[in-house]
Amino acid sequence: MSGGRRIVVVGGGPAGVAAALAAKQQDSAAEVVLIGDERQEPYEKPPLSKAVLTGKALPEDAPIAGPKGVAAHGVRLALGSTAKAIDHDARTVVTEAGARIGYDALVLATGSINRVLPMFPPGRGGIHYLRTEADARALKARLHQSRSLLVIGGGLIGLEVAASAAALGVKTSVIEIAPRILARACNAEIAALIHERHATRGVDLCIDTAPRELRELADGRLAVETHRGAITADLIVVGAGVMPDDRLAREAGLPTQDGIMVDRHARTSDPAVFAAGDCARFPGPHGSMRLENWRHAQEHGAIAGRNAAGGDVAYAAVPSFWSEQHDMYVQGVGWPAAEPGGRVRRPLAGDAVLMFELDGPQVAYAWGINAQREIALARRLIERSIPVDAAELADPSKPLGSLLKAKA
Repeated sequence: MSGGRRIVVVGGGPAGVAAALAAKQQDSAAEVVLIGDERQEPYEKPPLSKAVLTGKALPEDAPIAGPKGVAAHGVRLALGSTAKAIDHDARTVVTEAGARIGYDALVLATGSINRVLPMFPPGRGGIHYLRTEADARALKARLHQSRSLLVIGGGLIGLEVAASAAALGVKTSVIEIAPRILARACNAEIAALIHERHATRGVDLCIDTAPRELRELADGRLAVETHRGAITADLIVVGAGVMPDDRLAREAGLPTQDGIMVDRHARTSDPAVFAAGDCARFPGPHGSMRLENWRHAQEHGAIAGRNAAGGDVAYAAVPSFWSEQHDMYVQGVGWPAAEPGGRVRRPLAGDAVLMFELDGPQVAYAWGINAQREIALARRLIERSIPVDAAELADPSKPLGSLLKAKA
C-alpha cells in the first residue's frame, strides 16, 4: 500500500455500506474498499420478503447507496469476492480466490446467516430460505405457481412472507413453536392484534406447534406432521431466525460470543479491526447485546466506519424496527425496560395502534401499527429521556408533540 490509509470493509449489507461511506466522509483521502460476496450493487433487503415477492419491485430498484451506487461516493467495490481469512500480523484479508487485500483498518460487517433446521434442508425440492436476491427470485417463481404455502416460524420475516403469499391468493399456513407469534419483537397485546389481522386475511396461524416429520406426497406436495395433525403445502419457507456470521473473527482469534465482541466505538480486541451490524455484540443499556434490524445496522456501521477512519464516536443510538404485513405498518422503538414500570395504550383513529412501555417516569419502548408519526415523536421522547405523565400519554387530546415541548 502507498499514499493514504486503506480501510477495508467486508460485507455488502446496510452496515457495510454505511461503514464504507462514513469512512470516506471521515477521511476523504483514504482508500476505502468494500468487499461483497454477491455480484451486484449492494441492495436493500427488506423488500425481498414483500414487494419483490409480490412482483411490485426488483431487488435492484433499491440500491443502498442511492441510484448512482457506492462507487459514486468514492468507494471501490470488490464484488463477487468472499473473504476467507484475516491475517492479523500482515493486516491482510485473504479471499477465496487467493487475493490478499491489505488494510490499515478493517470493518467486519458480515451480517448474519439463516438458522437452518435439519428437518428442512436447503436445496431440497420445495423448501426455501430467504436471505438474498437470488433466494427471493427463486421463491417468487415458485410462489406464483403454487396454490399453498407453509411458513415455518412466526417471526417478522415469516409473517411478511405469509402476508405476501396471501396477497397473491396463495393458501397460507404458519407454524410457530412458541405460544404466540412475534415473541422477540412485540409484546403480547400487539402480537395478538397482528395475529387477528393475519387471520382475517385467511392466514392460518398454528401457534404452540412444532414440526415433527417432513414427508413428500405422491403428488409432489410436502406434508409436515405436527401433534395437531398434518399440514400439506406445495412449498415451504423456513423463517427460523438467523445467527451472526462471525466466522472470520472467530477463526482470527478475536473474541466472539454469539457475535463479534466490540466496545462502544465498534472496536474489537484488535485496535485495527472493527465490527458492526448483525454480526456484532456491543454494550447496551442492559448489558452486552446484539441486534438484527436495518436501522441499527446502518447506524452502527456508520460509527464503525468513522472510527476506522480516525474518528472517536461512541454508539448510542436508539434501536428500532419496522415490518409491513398486509395493510399494517408495524414499528417498535427503544430499549425494553428490564422491569417495566407499566404499559400505556394511547387511543388512535381508525385501525392505528400505539402502546408505550415505561421505565419509571420515562418511555422505554413504543410499539405502533400504522402510527408512523406518533412513533417518530416517541423516538424523540426516548432519545431525550423526557419524563412523562402516564395519564397525559394515554390522553389522545394531549398531542405527543406537546410533551416534547413542555419538558424540553
